[in-house]
Amino acid sequence: MFTKIAAAALAALTLTPAAAAQAAPPRDVLQRELDSLVEKYDFPGALGTVRDSRGRVRHYTAGVGDLKTGAKVPADAYVRVGSNTKTYVAVVALQLAGEGRLDLDAPVEKYLPKVIRGNGNDGRKITTRMLLNHTSGLPNYTADMPSILELRDRYQEPYELLQQGLAHRPTFPPGKGWAYSNTGYVALGLLIQRVTGRPVQEEITRRIIRPLGLKHTYWPGAGDQGIRKPHPRGYHFSEPGGTAVDVTELDPSWGWAAGQLIATPGDVNRFFVALLDGKLLKPEQLRQLKKTVKPKDFLPGFEYGLGIFKIKLSCGGHAWGHGGDIDGYETRNGVTEDGRAVSFAVTALPHPTDEEAALATFKVVDRAICATR
Repeated sequence: MFTKIAAAALAALTLTPAAAAQAAPPRDVLQRELDSLVEKYDFPGALGTVRDSRGRVRHYTAGVGDLKTGAKVPADAYVRVGSNTKTYVAVVALQLAGEGRLDLDAPVEKYLPKVIRGNGNDGRKITTRMLLNHTSGLPNYTADMPSILELRDRYQEPYELLQQGLAHRPTFPPGKGWAYSNTGYVALGLLIQRVTGRPVQEEITRRIIRPLGLKHTYWPGAGDQGIRKPHPRGYHFSEPGGTAVDVTELDPSWGWAAGQLIATPGDVNRFFVALLDGKLLKPEQLRQLKKTVKPKDFLPGFEYGLGIFKIKLSCGGHAWGHGGDIDGYETRNGVTEDGRAVSFAVTALPHPTDEEAALATFKVVDRAICATR
């Protein structure tokens, strides 16, 4: 999931030339960047994985994994990956399209009769493609969420999340704009369940996690508030420089199809590399995934496909990825079509008033990928 500060950061970020990064070995670049995030922006810990075009993988850590004990950050450990979940959901939807079971351009009403209704929101005017690329206009339910300190122990059903979004007027008429919508991906999860007759998490596991052998990726079950070991602790700060509150244990149901997955950086890299290699989608569906829209008043060089960002690199070319924010963990990633990949996480979200810290995490992806050339 992306927070308000992440959305603001996306709108404000300007990537800098990567000449310095290119001059240093990839190992030095990512280690330096993670160290900087911890030292300069007070993230408790950080961990990341780099894969070069030959498939060689290295893992890095910085900071501490537990502020109470001072324990080190475990390498390539489990973290909540938030909105990266959206890309997995999009892949399942595109697989169903390739099987002839889902028409991306048919009204959502065809699959979820009378579900997307209320306050001007209308599933008869919204297509699955619009849900996938955030052009549906559905209002974002996370915009009005209370603090995680109030929400961490509460289980929420998907339809409850959907109704929280539908309680508001559309952001714009369907297809007439772009706005990041977690509500749209909750709707996609429900749509996938209606088409397949199975839980969306089961479809992700059966269609993606098991075939790719992603042994360190999973969807936590109902009521599961913990994270498998090894993992660094995740923290919440009520104000910049304030007291850290451990929020490692929380109920992630409020993220559901918009952000519930848990994985390691290494597994996130493996997923995105396999996706671009055509191991998950037929050629036509992969082409559809990469068909992007250019959001108005958005970061220059960033485009959005079907559940995936296309990111212009300062060293030339582009990367594909997503990233995600969920209390306790912020993840960023990017993968090039020649197999270079970077995924990393920090163990707290930047505070909503700290735009500089939020921008810093986005810049790491560019610098680290450019250094792998």
